[in-house]
Amino acid sequence: MAVVARRHTPEVEEAETIATRGVVHHLPNALTAARLLAIPFFVVLELDARGGHSWPAGLLFAAASLTDWFDGYLARRLNVSSRFGRLADPLADRLLIGAAVLLLWHNNRVPLLVLALVIGRDLILIGGFSVAADRGYELSVLYLGKTATFVLMMGLGLIMFSHPGATVPDVVLDVGVVLSLAAGAVYVVTVGRRLRT
Repeated sequence: MAVVARRHTPEVEEAETIATRGVVHHLPNALTAARLLAIPFFVVLELDARGGHSWPAGLLFAAASLTDWFDGYLARRLNVSSRFGRLADPLADRLLIGAAVLLLWHNNRVPLLVLALVIGRDLILIGGFSVAADRGYELSVLYLGKTATFVLMMGLGLIMFSHPGATVPDVVLDVGVVLSLAAGAVYVVTVGRRLRT
């Protein structure tokens, strides 16, 4: 069998480098899209769970939650930013958390108050972001907001991995709810100030 050797000229190497960078720079958006695509599968698994306890649903939820951290890390590391990422990343977080809270409430693992606070906060923020976007404003992600999202995801995941009656998952979730409400208040104040200017 004949082997054809390809000559690596500077032009070829430069083209390969550009192609590689192009693929790598799309990784953050690809991870965000994967998180969005994972939500329907998570819903199916959690709906089939008894009492909200499901290792498959918990593992998928954990994996999807980790992509939230990883896509942000890659975006900062590679110094890349896109309109899709700025809009889709927080949307994917809200949909994933909202689906988890709703399903766990359906399985009597999360109280109605937590469901109302989480969903209500997200609806208010989505409305505020829409108004701000119409006026040409784009809000940056707060460290408090990212922390709240992380703690909420951890609490929800722990509930899926544990049986009813476990205390630690409920405490972690409650802390996440408080942090998310605090972050939501900061966002609302920020949007209000920008709209008045």
